[in-house]
Amino acid sequence: MTMEQAIITWIHLVSAAIWVGGSLFIGAVMSPLLKTMSTSLEERLQFMIKVGRRFNKIAIPSLIVLIGTGIYNSIAFLNKPDLLLSSSYGNFLIVKIILVVALILAYAVHVRIIRKDVEEKIISKQLSDNQIQKLRKKIIILGEVTIVLSVAILFMAALLDAGA
Repeated sequence: MTMEQAIITWIHLVSAAIWVGGSLFIGAVMSPLLKTMSTSLEERLQFMIKVGRRFNKIAIPSLIVLIGTGIYNSIAFLNKPDLLLSSSYGNFLIVKIILVVALILAYAVHVRIIRKDVEEKIISKQLSDNQIQKLRKKIIILGEVTIVLSVAILFMAALLDAGA
């Protein structure tokens, strides 16, 4: 492995750690802990939206770097479509690409649901309890989908790294 490849792999891994680690922390640690600290669903939702916006400042660049370094790492296979379809490495790469596209779509929907105007409606108490519950449910489901897809992508990366 060349030094350039080692650096690209390291950047890819650091970006993955930020993306997946941050998502898991928010979903598995902070969100459940927040339930014990605040009784108001509106307050919890406001706090989680603020945390999400702050996380996005490092998560989105990390995701972009992940995609860029992922493309760089797989360019040899992407330039030879016959290898993509005729090898297990190529098949795993195709699955990983499909999972990444699904992740990007799920994340885009997640961000779209929590628009600035929605946040302002929560803060100014313009949403009914029922609307807040529905919003919370959508956010939780999309967060869970994002985490599951992220972990599945990590598994595909492990399979690719192992040369499976």
